[in-house]
Amino acid sequence: MGFIFKMAWRDSRRNRGRLFLFISAIMVGIAALTAVRSFSINLTNDVDREAKTLLGADLLLSAQQALPDSILQRVSAQAAEQSKVVNFMSMIRFPKNGATRLTQIRAIEGNYPYYGKWKTEPEAAWRSFRNRKAALIDHTLMLQFGIQPGDSVQIGEMTFVVEGDLLSAAGRAGIASAIAPVAFIPAQWLDSTGLVQRGSRIDYQYYFQMPPQRSADELIKPLEKDLEKAAIRDDTVESRKRNVGRAFGNFGTFLNLVGFIALLLGCIGVAGAVHIYIKDKLPTVAILRCLGAKGRQAFYVYLVQVAGIGLLGAIGGAALGALIQKILPWVLRDLLPLEEVSTDFSFVAAGQGILLGLSVAVLFALLPLSGILRTSPLRTLRAAYGENENSGRGLRWAVYLLIAASVFLFTWWLIGGWLQTLYFIGGIGVAFGILFGIARLMTWGLRRFFPRRWSYTTRQGIANLFRPENQTMLLVISIGLGTMLLSTLFLIQSLLLKQLEFSGSGNQPNMVLFDIQKNDVDSVSALLKFHKMPIIQQAGVVTTRVETIDGRTKLQDEADTLKALPGWVWDREYRVTYRDTLLDTEKITQGAWSGVWTPGEPIKVSVSSDLAKAMKAEIGTKLTFNVQGTRMETEVASVREINFNRVQPAFMVLFPKGVLEQAPQFHFMVTRVESEPQSAAFQSSLVQRYPGISAIDLTQILKSVDEVLSKVSFVIRFMALFSILTGLLVLVSSIYQSKYARIRESVLLRTLGASRRQILGIYGMEYFLLGALSCLSGVGLSVFSAWALVKFVFQIPFEPQWLPLVLTFASITALTVLIGLLNTRDAVRKPPLEVLRSEV
Repeated sequence: MGFIFKMAWRDSRRNRGRLFLFISAIMVGIAALTAVRSFSINLTNDVDREAKTLLGADLLLSAQQALPDSILQRVSAQAAEQSKVVNFMSMIRFPKNGATRLTQIRAIEGNYPYYGKWKTEPEAAWRSFRNRKAALIDHTLMLQFGIQPGDSVQIGEMTFVVEGDLLSAAGRAGIASAIAPVAFIPAQWLDSTGLVQRGSRIDYQYYFQMPPQRSADELIKPLEKDLEKAAIRDDTVESRKRNVGRAFGNFGTFLNLVGFIALLLGCIGVAGAVHIYIKDKLPTVAILRCLGAKGRQAFYVYLVQVAGIGLLGAIGGAALGALIQKILPWVLRDLLPLEEVSTDFSFVAAGQGILLGLSVAVLFALLPLSGILRTSPLRTLRAAYGENENSGRGLRWAVYLLIAASVFLFTWWLIGGWLQTLYFIGGIGVAFGILFGIARLMTWGLRRFFPRRWSYTTRQGIANLFRPENQTMLLVISIGLGTMLLSTLFLIQSLLLKQLEFSGSGNQPNMVLFDIQKNDVDSVSALLKFHKMPIIQQAGVVTTRVETIDGRTKLQDEADTLKALPGWVWDREYRVTYRDTLLDTEKITQGAWSGVWTPGEPIKVSVSSDLAKAMKAEIGTKLTFNVQGTRMETEVASVREINFNRVQPAFMVLFPKGVLEQAPQFHFMVTRVESEPQSAAFQSSLVQRYPGISAIDLTQILKSVDEVLSKVSFVIRFMALFSILTGLLVLVSSIYQSKYARIRESVLLRTLGASRRQILGIYGMEYFLLGALSCLSGVGLSVFSAWALVKFVFQIPFEPQWLPLVLTFASITALTVLIGLLNTRDAVRKPPLEVLRSEV
């Protein structure tokens, strides 16, 4: 071992730069993994420490109706303090500029939150607004409409003073402001707003603070059956901790996999670079064999070199990851429920990163290192001796199997599930296989159909793609995969936004009015006509629940565990409508739709295909609905396929006309606005006259979706950049490893009379073709991936934007050419005589 370590040290003196460069690609992958692992560990610790702050209480009970006294009194009797929050959606209006927005109204009663505090401007506003006719407004709304504390806001029939700006609240991620901005008001003014009416969709939340000696989980356990029967959801500190951990555990797994892809690309770079490095070292190995060294001793010499540099690279990657994780809380700030996440150095994550980096460096270097075992002493006399031998196939396959098994185990360690691991490995394997096939097909095609009549510079550049020591396969895989990740993300985001824009184009509806009381239907219709907006659809909405399915009750269904239906089928509060015609977004797939009920005959309803599948309902299935206290026997007459991509209400259950007209209900209307000013003017008039009516505007939906997608895609792009960076490092490393061969080629060309300009032209053509092929492969795969996702997952039309893809192709290709020329400049700078003398 002493001989092996001494030889490894001495032999590396002139090659440490080369060795460290090829391991730098692994550093990037290890840095990404270490950063994500450290962040996940710190987030888990912070969630454990701040669990009470996330919930703001010890116990939360929520339901779509006020809690029954029997349950509320039992819990209140054992709690130290309680608060109540009533949640619903409604329009708000700012008289300062007439701006309106659909907002989540939260009427709060009590001292919630009991743990932690909200961040507001002024600082004490989160407490002081409760004692006066004032409101606390989400920062997003304040910023969007230029509102300042002291301005006023109209909520329903009441006008409140804006007490403060709600900057953040523990347990509420920043991205929630884009999805559902919130406005808090004191509960004592809720009835005065006139917003809580029959048919209003309201969520009641009850927060409890428990005495120090009392556990919320112990209190809830004996009440579980009563809570389930009453459709009441419970949340404790422990359950909130589990839910947050599960949600961000899944997201952390995704980030880990993105980092792992970067690491795999680095491993491919290591294998390629070590192959070139060992090929240059084979004459030295042959000399060692002549001096009496065994094949295994020579193998161990270079294995120690790779392991040593791999260890240094892994340590460097872990250190870099510790620095990167300092900025991850900023990158993920809008997705986190905590205001601050600690950035402490994690020795566990660093240790895992170092061990993983060392393992993969050695693992992927084994294949090229195995060639040392077959090196004969005769190579000192015959330079090509043994190059064409086919011995060692068993060893190569053993290394392949070891690599495959290790990658599978590493992935399973990151994901934690066998099936998900197989999906991920399969997907990555397909991508690698396609890129490998493209590279092989390219080199075969160029060799087979070589353009012999083109210019000398072009022909030499093309020939370099299939000559010995070419980098075609290595760069196509590494750069192509990184490009695919970024391009796929962009395509999916743009297609989703484009679909929303399309759904409001032409004559399709782009605004929905709901919570219209029956007495206001005619006057709201007149207001729409005044603003020159058509009434595309109008109908009543009735609230119901399912009592029996073919005579089977919820209790009977739950007792049969093998055939039990999903719980939401029984617990859901169904909002149904009635009409005699189908919409252009609906299509009958089974049965027939009559549309009008004939007295004395069964009431025939139509259900959506999703509901029919969940209920296991067929044509003729008997459904009993509880329509606000009245039992109604119905029969499934048809099943509908519904297009949910349009901005208009879609109902799981459709009743015929002549049944529900006299039931307590509210109405909705579907209309279309032609411009943003028209929308703003109409909504301002609507809120002033009918404050209880809410409007969903597609333009606001587009802004919200765009903001959400931008925040999420920024995080994913940030991690995907590690893959691109790894690919570029592989490019630099592979060019550097073949620099000496390039210099020899350059000397031969210059000796034969080639100018520096011609040589640079040859290399420029080679790297242009490499960059273009890599990017074209990555962009092509991204187009295919995006097509598959939108067709089979999102089920929307595939109409991509090509200009950004062209810009991506051009920029990465240009960067490849630039790096290639910068790293080969020594090939044209050195005088031919200097190289020829060194060869002699």
